[in-house]
Amino acid sequence: MGVSKFLRYALPFGGALLAGAGAVAAYTAHHINGPRRRNGDQYTFSPWEVQVEHERVSFETEDGVTLRGWWFTRPDSHHVVIGLHGHRGSKTDLLGIGSGLWRAGNNVLLFDFRGCGESDPAPQSLAHLEQRDARAALRFVQARMPEAPIGIIGYSMGASIAILVAATEPAIRAVVADSPFAAMRDVIADAYVRRRLPTRPVLDLTDAVTRWRYGYPFQAVRPIDVVGALAPRPFLLLHGTADTIIPVSHAHRIFAAAGEPKELVIFEGAQHCGGYFADRPAYVSRVAEFFAKALA
Repeated sequence: MGVSKFLRYALPFGGALLAGAGAVAAYTAHHINGPRRRNGDQYTFSPWEVQVEHERVSFETEDGVTLRGWWFTRPDSHHVVIGLHGHRGSKTDLLGIGSGLWRAGNNVLLFDFRGCGESDPAPQSLAHLEQRDARAALRFVQARMPEAPIGIIGYSMGASIAILVAATEPAIRAVVADSPFAAMRDVIADAYVRRRLPTRPVLDLTDAVTRWRYGYPFQAVRPIDVVGALAPRPFLLLHGTADTIIPVSHAHRIFAAAGEPKELVIFEGAQHCGGYFADRPAYVSRVAEFFAKALA
């Protein structure tokens, strides 16, 4: 076959592959950062179902987004724990652990990230813009209880945010991270491998689309690079061995990069954020005891 004939067949094929890769990259970037469908947000459980004393609260981020949440009040306690839900989740996802920590003697703040639950519609991301939300929650707590020792617990994306924010906020005295990812690029690469898609060039294209369309690169979201800054504050890391969304290898890498004091708890056979459901009483007890010691 001559060169001209080869190019006549190969170029359209290569163009189709590139177009396909571009379509996957655009879809991924939109899925990560695009607006969340909010239908049915009002038909969810509330603190009433778990019989927790609470009040509805709201506060504003540095870029003008109003966030809404629940404050579980314990007048007899000066400890506060802030809860961070996962990507495209809501504060209702944390009612179990939130009510458990409240019963253990903590004031608890649960809130919806931007574009989620009852908070204002706003551009979203994967743990980039939401760091502003976590910082706004911290400022709210500091204004409400200026002398309170503060802990933070997060799940999935919220766990990664907990690490990223606490690294530069010394007011956060202790961190619990359940199923965090080590780096944004890596967790997206894991998703492509799981779906048998080529990571190259799709991963680079997704990074480029995210940077161009949504204003930040993958490199901006790397909890593994900052987790060492948590020390000497206590750090509890939790993960399941059967996690197919964020493989347990992320936890081992984060733990290796973290300083002391640190503790790693691996739940055998647990899926993504499944440690709580493996044994609810034991999980709540472990986390409550961790915060009781760390915030004392």
